[in-house]
Amino acid sequence: MTTILDQHIGPVGYGLMGLTRPVGPIPQEDAFAAMNAALESGANYWNGGEFYGTPDHNTLHLLNAYFTKYPEKASSIVLAIKGARIPGTLIFDGSEKGVRRSVDECNRILEGKKSLDIFECARIDTKTPIEETVRVLGELVKEGKIGGIGLSEVKEETIRRAAKVHHITQVEVELSLWSPDILHNGVVRTCAELGIPIMAYAPLSRGGLTMELPEKAEDLPPHLRNFPRFQGDALKANRQLTQEVQKLATEKGCSVPQIAINWVRAQSGRNGNGVIIPIPGAEKPEWAAENCRQINLTEEDLQKLDDISKRIPIQGGRYAEAESKLSEG
Repeated sequence: MTTILDQHIGPVGYGLMGLTRPVGPIPQEDAFAAMNAALESGANYWNGGEFYGTPDHNTLHLLNAYFTKYPEKASSIVLAIKGARIPGTLIFDGSEKGVRRSVDECNRILEGKKSLDIFECARIDTKTPIEETVRVLGELVKEGKIGGIGLSEVKEETIRRAAKVHHITQVEVELSLWSPDILHNGVVRTCAELGIPIMAYAPLSRGGLTMELPEKAEDLPPHLRNFPRFQGDALKANRQLTQEVQKLATEKGCSVPQIAINWVRAQSGRNGNGVIIPIPGAEKPEWAAENCRQINLTEEDLQKLDDISKRIPIQGGRYAEAESKLSEG
C-alpha cells in the first residue's frame, strides 16, 4: 500500500483528462458514473488539469459539481492537478506570478469543496529555474493552498535539483509498453533513490494498447490524429506490438488494456525500482473497473513483454513537434 500525504492510495489511479475533452464532451452524469466506478474499484488517486477542457468547463468545474453531489467522497480522494499554463496558449509559466495565478484559479473553481492535495506545473518553464518554481510551490504549501508538490514530464537532473529545494510528493511521467523510456533514462532510478512515487500517465498509450485501435489514421478520434505514432506507416507498425500483446492477453484470459496496465504495476519494485502507479483514464464505468483489476504477470510474462518491446520498436514521437519541445522527456 502506498501512502501519499498520509493517505493510502490504491495501486491504480485515475486520469480525468478524457472526461472534459472539448471535442465530444461526456454528459456530466456519465462522467460521474465513471468517477464513482473508479473510486469503488480502489482508484482513489485522481489526476486532472486546469487546462483539461475549456476555461468554462475543465477538470476543476467537473470536480466542483461532483463534490457538490457527493461531498462525503472528497476526503477519500487524493487529488493532483496540473497547471501553470498561460490561459489560451501552450506556454507554461513557472514564475511566481504564473504559479500563484494557476493555484489560486484552481482553488477558486473548487470553492473549498475539495482541497488541492498536489499541484504540479505540467511542463517545465525554460525561462524560470526549477529552483524558483519549487520555492514558490513550497510557499504555497506553507500557506495551505496546496498539500504537496508534484513534477511533470521531467528528467533526472530536474528531479534532483527540485528535491534539494523542497520535498517532492510525486513525479508524473509517461510509461507504457509503447513508451518505456523512463525505465532506461535515469528517471525511475532517481525517483527510487529519493523515495518519490511515480505516477505513470498514458499506460495505454492513448488507446494504442487496445484492440479497438483502428488501422487507418482517418478512423482515429480527432484528438489522436496529430500524434506521430498514430500516423501512416507508424500506426501500421505500432499496431503490431499491440497485436503481440493480444496473444498474451488471450493466454491470461484478460484484455490487452489489463495486460498493459498490470505491466506498469509490475514495474514497482522490479529491478530496484520504487513505487510506480499507473493512472489510466476511463470514460465508462466498465472501463474504470476493468482498469483496476489485478492480473498476475509472472516474471516469464514480463520477459515476454520486454522481448516484444525490443523486437518491435515503436515508431514516431510521443507528441507532435510543437508539443514535444515542451517536454523534457
